[in-house]
Amino acid sequence: MYSKARLDALSDGIFAVAMTLLILDVRLPDDFHPNDGIELMHGLLALWPKFLPYVLSFGVLGLRWLANIEVRTRAEYVNREFVYWWLLYLFLITCVPFATIVVGRFAHLAPAIWLYAGDTLLIAAVGLRLIKIAPHLEQGDHLWHRQMSAVVLIVASLLAIVLSLVNSRIALWALALNFAGPLMRHWRRPSGVSD
Repeated sequence: MYSKARLDALSDGIFAVAMTLLILDVRLPDDFHPNDGIELMHGLLALWPKFLPYVLSFGVLGLRWLANIEVRTRAEYVNREFVYWWLLYLFLITCVPFATIVVGRFAHLAPAIWLYAGDTLLIAAVGLRLIKIAPHLEQGDHLWHRQMSAVVLIVASLLAIVLSLVNSRIALWALALNFAGPLMRHWRRPSGVSD
């Protein structure tokens, strides 16, 4: 058995580092030396292709982190299976900054979308698996919201992959659907549905 508190501390650290690393690729080129404010504005606007993946990734990681802390368990310890799945989940989280850099530079190429959307798809799928094997979960709407936000991320990821086969430039926008997850807070779980 492993301490849930120690696992939570590791998770918080990994999410914090991954979310911080996201911004490192959003920068002006070293050889960029604007002569005036207009040139600086053009340079900043030219960062848009990198800034969009940053915003999407920060949203994905932030919403995943919120979903994780929202799910409460009465267990102080977790078993080896849960820990291994959780480590896989954290591994996928640490891959987000790399996938963000790739899609920020090559969003016009379908394999970049596949890498990014594949990572987010796996994050959501492993997150759903963790819900199934988590010990002594406190029941309530928070579980339903977590599951639905994972389903939204899966759908958005799959849609991005499909759209990349048609037009890679618009495919990344499908991942903006992930932000629909928080809107689902206003929906109620249908009565009679158990967790």
